Amino acid sequence: MRHFGHIAPAERHRLFHREPAPFSADSPARVLAAALGATLYSPATRPRLAEDVVKQAGRGVVSMVLCLEDSIGDEDVPAAEENLVQQFRVLAEREDPETLPLLFVRVREPAQIPDLVERLGAAVRLLSGFVLPKFTEERGVPFLEALTAAEAAGGRRLFAMPVLESPGLLYLESRREILDGIFRTVDKYRERVLALRLGVTDFCSAYGLRRAPDMTAYDVQIVASVIADVVNVLGRADGTGFTVTGPVWEYFRVQERMFKPQLRRSPFQEGEVEELREALIEHDMDGLLREIALDRANGLLGKTCIHPSHVQPVHALSVVSHEEYSDAQDILRPERGGGGVLRSAYTNKMNEIKPHRAWAERVLQRAEVFGVANEDIGFVELLAAGLPD
Repeated sequence: MRHFGHIAPAERHRLFHREPAPFSADSPARVLAAALGATLYSPATRPRLAEDVVKQAGRGVVSMVLCLEDSIGDEDVPAAEENLVQQFRVLAEREDPETLPLLFVRVREPAQIPDLVERLGAAVRLLSGFVLPKFTEERGVPFLEALTAAEAAGGRRLFAMPVLESPGLLYLESRREILDGIFRTVDKYRERVLALRLGVTDFCSAYGLRRAPDMTAYDVQIVASVIADVVNVLGRADGTGFTVTGPVWEYFRVQERMFKPQLRRSPFQEGEVEELREALIEHDMDGLLREIALDRANGLLGKTCIHPSHVQPVHALSVVSHEEYSDAQDILRPERGGGGVLRSAYTNKMNEIKPHRAWAERVLQRAEVFGVANEDIGFVELLAAGLPD
């Protein structure tokens, strides 16, 4: 699979200076963590789940979570588990694994992990791992022990994606202790932890809050403070950190607006692309685009998505611009190892070799999986090209 692999080769050539590289479920963990992109969630109760997976793969989705937790009722769990197993078997019988997204299952309890792996049988080859809810040190260890045992029994590499959503993370008096415990746990099982996910909806719930469609998670100050502390402890660029993904965007239908749209006209040209701007505003996507940009500015990569319309905006804004790529390459040239300062090739900024090195390394990692746009290509063209017909 590859990002933007669903569009024609000639169109990719027009858009990209360096095209996204292909990867598979067996690629190194560092590649998969960067490549998750927009991770689309779907309730495991959907009767045509296998068809949904194939359909979304054809629209550019490369990672999906099939949910047995908050998206379904307590009474529906047994039926959802059975449906999940049956749908995996359908996919295993009919589809080439190389054409499918990375598939994860969000469970409720540790015991579900070995049970599902056993019930999946040979279809476990399509499973990339499990999403672990309400993760803390106390809750997380049993989940990760179960994952380790299931991996050994199933003979299949399985990753964990813990979700940080415990109310204790919000509370000032307990936040540091909980974060330290989470770090101890994921550090011990580092080779199995693919990425950490943020459960911002649960954070808001603890205080009876819900952000409006014209506000981002970063406008809710108590949530923004948690994101900052999570990145501080768990997202460092010194080799101890993990990929931390962006929070879910909840809106996908027209809402009554209080504030002006946040999309400027200038990036959008006349004709069809101007129509795209209007469509994005009409469906509250301007707030999503702003939040994706703020995710990146705050050290997050990828995003939890609950609607297919959110996928392409995430991917379009994940592509490395030609300017970013140029700066990163200049900073990481071997002859620059001694440090110093140089003017960027675009002559609009200072590149300081040592302080900007970690940033440059992350840019090149993102460039590997999302590609590098041609010099005259912006996110608008990437978004328009990636949208389904």
